[in-house]
Amino acid sequence: MTFASLGLSAPITNAVTEQGYEKPSPIQAQAIPAILQGKDVMAAAQTGTGKTAGFALPILEQLLHREQPRANQVRVLVLAPTRELAAQVGECFEVYGQHTPVRCAVVYGGVKINPQMMKLRKGVDILVATPGRLLDLYQQNAIKFEQLEVLVLDEADRMLDMGFIHDIRKLLTLLPAKRQNLLFSATFSQAIRQLAKGLVTDPVEISVNPENSTAKTVKQWIVPVDKKRKPELLIRLIREHQWHQALVFSKTKHGANRLALKLEKVGIKAAAIHGNKSQGARTRALDAFKKNNIQILVATDIAARGLDIDQLPYVINVDLPAVAEDYVHRIGRTGRAGASGEAISLVCADEFDVLVGIERLIQKVLPREEVEGFEPDHRVPESPTHLKPLKPKKPKKPKQKPLGLSTDGSGKGAGGGKGAGHARKKPDSAKANGGPGRRSGSGSKSGANSKAGASPRSGNRRPSGGGTGSGRPAGSGRPSGSGRTNGGNRARSSNGAS
Repeated sequence: MTFASLGLSAPITNAVTEQGYEKPSPIQAQAIPAILQGKDVMAAAQTGTGKTAGFALPILEQLLHREQPRANQVRVLVLAPTRELAAQVGECFEVYGQHTPVRCAVVYGGVKINPQMMKLRKGVDILVATPGRLLDLYQQNAIKFEQLEVLVLDEADRMLDMGFIHDIRKLLTLLPAKRQNLLFSATFSQAIRQLAKGLVTDPVEISVNPENSTAKTVKQWIVPVDKKRKPELLIRLIREHQWHQALVFSKTKHGANRLALKLEKVGIKAAAIHGNKSQGARTRALDAFKKNNIQILVATDIAARGLDIDQLPYVINVDLPAVAEDYVHRIGRTGRAGASGEAISLVCADEFDVLVGIERLIQKVLPREEVEGFEPDHRVPESPTHLKPLKPKKPKKPKQKPLGLSTDGSGKGAGGGKGAGHARKKPDSAKANGGPGRRSGSGSKSGANSKAGASPRSGNRRPSGGGTGSGRPAGSGRPSGSGRTNGGNRARSSNGAS
C-alpha cells in the first residue's frame, strides 16, 4: 500500500516522500480513504500512531479542489487542547502542504491577539486553534464560519479533562450544521461518546494502539541538570565521551538554531533541521551528517520524522518531548536491527512530570547519572517505583460525566450561561492544586467569561501549567513545551507519516 493508492495526488505524496515516508501507518490507511469520501470519523489513537497525518493529508487533498476562502473565513477548523499541540499540528499542515497553495494559520492564547487577527483578514484554508482563543477572535469579528466545511477535534479526551467542554459546546453552536466532523481521542470513554452524540453522524470508527516499548539494545539514562546549563553540559558530554554522529533533540525551532550555533562556536561541527528550513537545507544537513562531515544534528520532532540513518549510535534529548510517545520514537532511531545504541536525556526539575509520563509508558525507571560540576540547584524528584500508565487518568473520569450531562440539550451551559458552570468549577480548581496543573486552571475560566472578551480565558494558559502567559508566538511554530500535546509531537514510526 502506498499513499498514492489511498487517493492522494502528487503535491501531497511528493511532500510525504520528501519527509522519508514510504507507506502509510495503520491509522492513516484507515482514516485517509474515509475522510476523502466525506465521512465523519471517530478515531481512538494516541500520539505516536501517525494520527496527525491521518487527517492532515486527506484534508489537504480535499482543499486542492475547492474554492478559496473569503475574507476572515476558514474552511477547515482544527481544535487542539494546548498551544504546543496546536503549533505542532500547524507545522504538520505546512510540511505536508508545502507543494500546495493551501494557507494555514495557528492561533492560541498567551500571546498578543492582534497579529493573529491580521493573519485571518484574507481568510485561511486551515485554522488550528485552541478553543478559548478561537472564541476571543470570534467575539472580535476576526473569524467567520460561513464557509467552514470540516471540523477536527484533536485529542478530544484531553480537552474534556482540561475543562474545555463549555467552550467546545459553545463553538459547535456557531458552526454550520452541514460539515464533516473528525474526532480523535486516546480512548472512547463515556465522556467522549457523550460528546460524539451531538457531533458525528454515522461515523467510521477506528482504533489503533501506539508503540510503547523501546529496544532492549538501547542503553537509556538521564542526567539531572539545571535548565540554563543544558547547552554547557551537552558540550562537556560530547567532548568527554567523544560522541560522533549524535542526533540531538530540541523542543523548538529557535532552540535548535541556538544550540547548533553554540556547538559551532566551540568547534563542534553541527547543523539544525526544523520546519523553517527549506527542503534543500534539510537534505544538505542530513547528507553531511551521514557522511560524518558534521558531528551533531540538532532536530525538532517533526523535522526528524522519517530520518533514516543507519547505525546511529547516540540520541540525546536536550529537552524531553511534550508527550511520552514521542520519546519512544526519538530513541527508536538508535539500536536498530540489533545494533547497540545510547539514549541520553538532560532533565531539569520542571520536566519531572514529563519524565514520569515517559517512565510509565515504557514501564521502566530510567537510571540517573549526575555529572560532577553540573549538580542541579533545583533537584529532580525521585521517580515513583510503581509505574501504572493508566492510574493518573482514573480520577478524571467521574468529573467529566456531570459536565457532559449538564450541557446536553439547550447548550446554554456550554459557555453562554453565567451561573452554575462557575459555581461548580471553582472548587475543582482549588482541589486540583496538587494535581495536574492543566485541570486546576481550567475550571474558573469557563465559557461565561467569553462575554468579557478577555484573552486570558482563551484556555491556552492552562496547559502551560501556571497560567503565566509565557506563550510562544504562533508564527514561530514552536512545537513543544511543558504543556502536552504534540504531538506532537507527535512523532511517528519510520513506516508512516506523523
